[in-house]
Amino acid sequence: MKPYEVIRGNSPIVLGLPHTGTYVPKNIFANLTPLGKTLGDTDWHVHRLYDGLLAGATSVRATFHRYVIDANRNPTGESLYPGQNTTNLVPTTNFDGEPIWITEPTEAEIATRLEQFHHPYHRALRAELDRVKELHGVAILFDCHSIRSNIPYLFEGKLPDFNIGTDSGKACAAELAQIVETTCAAADGFSSVLNGRFKGGWTTRHYGEPHRNIHAIQLELAQSTHLAQETPPFDYDPQKAADLQIHLTAILRKLAEQAPSLGAKS
Repeated sequence: MKPYEVIRGNSPIVLGLPHTGTYVPKNIFANLTPLGKTLGDTDWHVHRLYDGLLAGATSVRATFHRYVIDANRNPTGESLYPGQNTTNLVPTTNFDGEPIWITEPTEAEIATRLEQFHHPYHRALRAELDRVKELHGVAILFDCHSIRSNIPYLFEGKLPDFNIGTDSGKACAAELAQIVETTCAAADGFSSVLNGRFKGGWTTRHYGEPHRNIHAIQLELAQSTHLAQETPPFDYDPQKAADLQIHLTAILRKLAEQAPSLGAKS
C-alpha cells in the first residue's frame, strides 16, 4: 500500500491528515500486543469529518498507522514536549502509558520505517505546499487531529473541544491564529484553547514558516465532539459531526478568504 493519499485542489488550504491511517504491515502487526492490535490511538474518522468541507482544498493523508511510525513526530526522535508524558517517533506505549509491543522495534527497524513511511508522506506534503504556494503566493497547512477527551497519562482533567496549536505563535501569521481562535470561541456549546496542552506537533513546527508565507495550524479535536463513544468501536456520530462541521467549515472558509492578503505580501 502506498504510504499516503493525495487529493489535489486549487485552494490555498492544504489539509494534513497524519493519524487517520490504519494500515499496519503483517510482520509489524504480529509484534503488537493484543492491546496494540486495537489501534486505539487512531484519529478516528477525522478524514471523513473534513471531507468536502472546503471546495478545492488539497489533502495529504498518511495511510499507515501511527504505531508503525508517527508522521507527526520529529524524525530525529526529539521529544515534542520535553519533561511531559508523550509518545515517541515509534511509540512504545499507547496514550495510557501501556506497552503495545511484544518486542520493541530496534533502531534498524525504526530507520527502515522512516524510509518506507515517514519520509514519503512528508515529501508528498512538502510537494503540495510548494505547489499551492506557487499558485497563490501563500500556503496554509491545516493539520487535522483528534484525541480522547480524558487521558490522565497525558493531561489532567477534560480536554477542551477545540485545541488550537500554532507553536506559541511561531508557525503562522497572527491574523490566521486569530481567525481560528475567534471562530472556535464563538462556537456555541463548544470549548476551546489556543496553545494549551497541544501547541502543534512536528508537522506544524516544521512547516510553519510565516516569513516564507507558508503557515501552519494544528487543530486537535476532542473525540467527544464527533464520536458516539471514545471507546471501541469508536463509532462516528453523524449528528454530532454535522454540528461540528458547521464550525470547521467556517474556519476553513475564513482562512481561505484571508489567504490572498497574505499572498500579496510575498
